[in-house]
Amino acid sequence: MDDKDRKHYKLGIFYYNPDNKSIFVPKRLGLGWTINFARPISWIIILAIVGFVIFKVW
Repeated sequence: MDDKDRKHYKLGIFYYNPDNKSIFVPKRLGLGWTINFARPISWIIILAIVGFVIFKVW
């Protein structure tokens, strides 16, 4: 990974790039995708997942 991509990761794991319009971006390590936390819809997705888990456990 080059330095220009590295600066968009907060704490090394949270991708935050307001200039990238994508909601899902490839992970920097390994396979899979991660969420661009600079996009407002990403927070809605996270809250929906957490809410669903809490609902199922409760």
